[in-house]
Amino acid sequence: MKELTRKRILVTGGAGFLGSHLCERLVTQGHDVLCVDNFYTGTKDNIAHLLDCPNFELMRHDVTFPLYVEVDQIYNLACPASPIHYQHDPVQTTKTSVHGAINMLGLAKRVKARIFQASTSEVYGDALVHPQKEDYWGHVNPIGPRSCYDEGKRCAETLFMDYRRQHGLSIRIARIFNTYGPRMHPADGRVVSNFMMQALRGEPITLYGDGSQTRSFCYVDDMIDAFIRLMNSADDPGGPVNLGNPHEVSMREIAQRIVAITGSNSPLELHPLPTDDPWHRQPDISRARELLGWQPQTSLDDGLQHTARYFRARIQASSEASSEAGSEAGAPSAPAAQRPALT
Repeated sequence: MKELTRKRILVTGGAGFLGSHLCERLVTQGHDVLCVDNFYTGTKDNIAHLLDCPNFELMRHDVTFPLYVEVDQIYNLACPASPIHYQHDPVQTTKTSVHGAINMLGLAKRVKARIFQASTSEVYGDALVHPQKEDYWGHVNPIGPRSCYDEGKRCAETLFMDYRRQHGLSIRIARIFNTYGPRMHPADGRVVSNFMMQALRGEPITLYGDGSQTRSFCYVDDMIDAFIRLMNSADDPGGPVNLGNPHEVSMREIAQRIVAITGSNSPLELHPLPTDDPWHRQPDISRARELLGWQPQTSLDDGLQHTARYFRARIQASSEASSEAGSEAGAPSAPAAQRPALT
C-alpha cells in the first residue's frame, strides 16, 4: 500500500465479534492496526491469527480510561452488545458507552483523527415506525433493564454530534442492526448464536413469545464492508446511518432455517417474552445505498451455513479438549520423587 494511503487505525473492542473481523480486514488492506480491548466479552482467540502480522498490535485497555496514541482513524466498537453481557453490570455498560465516547472523542480531537461510532438499532427501542429511518427518534424505555445499553448508545450519539458541531470533528455514526457470523460468542444469548448452539447440541430451540416477532439479519462480512465505506466516505452524512439487512424474518422462521441447515431434530420451545424486547426491527437503508453505494450481498442461508460451520468446529474443539483433559486426569501420577521441584 502507498504510504499516502496507508493509515494507522485504532479499533476499540477489537477482539470482539465485529471488532476482530474489522481488524482482520484492515490488516489485509495493509493498514497499521492498533487493537484495544479489555477482554470482558472479546477473546484473544478472535485475533490470535493476526498476532504475528507486522502491521497489527494488541493492547489491553479499558476505554473508560483515557488513551494516548497517535492514529489517523478511530473505530469505537467497545461495549458489550448482548443483553446477557450488558445487563450483568449495567452501570459499567453505561460508563463504557458514555465515558468511552468522551475519551475516544477527546483523542480524536487531539490528534485530528476521523472517528466512527458503532451505535445500534436499539436506539429506536420498541419502534412504532416500521421500517426505521434515521430521522425516527425512537420509542425507548429509559429506565428498563435494557436501558443501560440503549440510553448509553443514545448519549454517545449526542456526544458525537456535539463534538462535530462544537469542535468541527470528522465523525461517522453507524446504527447497526442484527449482525451474525463466525466469532459470535456462543453464550451471548442472541438469536443466531443461541439457536445455533441449541440446534447443534440437539437441545430445544428457545423461542420467546410466539416466535412471530421479527428481526433483520446481516452477515458480518457485509457489515464490515459497510463500516469501511462509511468511515472513508467523502461526503459527510450529517448524522447516523442505518446499516443492516432490510429483509425481515420472524424468529420462528430463523429457528426453522437453522434446524434445517444443521440437520438437527431440536423441537421449538416457547417462553415468555422478555421485558422491553422489541416486536419489530427492520432498517430503512436508503441513506446507506445513496451515500455509500452499499447493500448486503450475502443471502441468509449462505450466511447461516458459514456460521453453522464455525459453531460446529467450536463444539468439536471443545469436546476434544474435554476428552484430553479427562484422559490426563485419569492417567496414573508419576512417583513423587520423580516430580520436578516447583520454582
